[in-house]
Amino acid sequence: MTKVIGLFLILAMAVQIIKPLGFPGLRRRSDFWKIALIAFLIWSLTLLLRP
Repeated sequence: MTKVIGLFLILAMAVQIIKPLGFPGLRRRSDFWKIALIAFLIWSLTLLLRP
C-alpha cells in the first residue's frame, strides 16, 4: 500500500511541476514541495500505525 501511495504522490509532484493542479495552496509550480511534505506525513503515519 505504501508503494502505491508513494507512486501516486511522485506522479502528483511531477504533474505539479509541469502544469499546476490549481487546488488551493497548489497554484504555482514551486508549490510541489507541499506535496512532498504531505507524502512525508502520510508515510510517517503509516509506519506509526502499522502493527
